[in-house]
Amino acid sequence: MLTDTALVHSAAWKQTFDTFLQSWAERHDQPFVPFDSGVDYHRYVDGRQRADGVRTFLASRGITLPEGSPDDDPDQDTVNGVGNRKNILVLQKIKEGAVRVYPGSVEYLKAAKAAGLRRAVVSASANCKDVLEAAGIADLLEARVDGLVARELGLPGKPKPDTFLHGAKLLGLPPESCAVFEDAQAGVAAGRAGGFGVVIGVDRVGQADALRENGADVVVTDLSELL
Repeated sequence: MLTDTALVHSAAWKQTFDTFLQSWAERHDQPFVPFDSGVDYHRYVDGRQRADGVRTFLASRGITLPEGSPDDDPDQDTVNGVGNRKNILVLQKIKEGAVRVYPGSVEYLKAAKAAGLRRAVVSASANCKDVLEAAGIADLLEARVDGLVARELGLPGKPKPDTFLHGAKLLGLPPESCAVFEDAQAGVAAGRAGGFGVVIGVDRVGQADALRENGADVVVTDLSELL
């Protein structure tokens, strides 16, 4: 949404799931069907908390794993273990400088700050703080609700609205007075479910119809279009 990390996440999910699925297929004498970085990513994992993404995608393949715990070893075949494998790959890319910002998003944030509008980031990622700092835009936001905060407070992730509602609470605003900006189907669904004043979808991958179907009032290709 603010930074171009979708390719990083998509590639990490594909590597993680393909390795798991190949092993699973061999152990259960089933054909190997790889993870689709387009369809599977946007339908099952984009915008969701890591464990929920693992759970949702594997369910689509008829696979159920034990939950495990957040500190599971990445070699364990649990929901959290598989998620931790993916997270290691993402952290490597962040350290390598694979994060870049969308200029239009930064331009919009700066304009919102200059206008005195309150600003919070709500992300399913547990690496949100690191990404914002690496991108140099942490100072443009007043509050952060990420995967770590959600886990600490027991907040269900998108498409449930709870993380967005907590973000509005941190800003001291009712949801009907807030706008949600999202590029994930699960995210716009969460904004709609939370009763937010307006839900704006940002389509950078050709999923405008899906964003509208999930609750976006307006769909743009870049936040600069709203200035």
